[in-house]
Amino acid sequence: MSKSFKSQPTASELAVLQLLWDRGPLSVREIHEALSEEKEVVYTTVLKTMQVMLDRGFLERESQGRKHIYSAAIAKESTQNQLLDTFLNRTFGGSAKQLVMRALGNYQASKADIEELKAMIDKLENDDQ
Repeated sequence: MSKSFKSQPTASELAVLQLLWDRGPLSVREIHEALSEEKEVVYTTVLKTMQVMLDRGFLERESQGRKHIYSAAIAKESTQNQLLDTFLNRTFGGSAKQLVMRALGNYQASKADIEELKAMIDKLENDDQ
């Protein structure tokens, strides 16, 4: 696979990316340790996943002696937008309203969250005018 090939990251790849986005560049060992706090994961599986991610263009690698330090090569926001668009289209037929209504119906939104949503809706309405 060439490094220019990009698709959407898998759930395992997203877990690695999330760590790199949150913490910055890390070694395979550091990522393995962090992932192992959530669930048992084999070091060689993490290593292989990261090698595939490097080939897919999701990661960049810098050598520091015998140690390799990895960083995210794709932006968090654009990745989230791409995944959300796919999910919205496949699951809700492209309807943002249905997604938001389901989310608000299934999860308890705080008063602050609701106020922030109202402000966003007001801004969207004002931008249309």
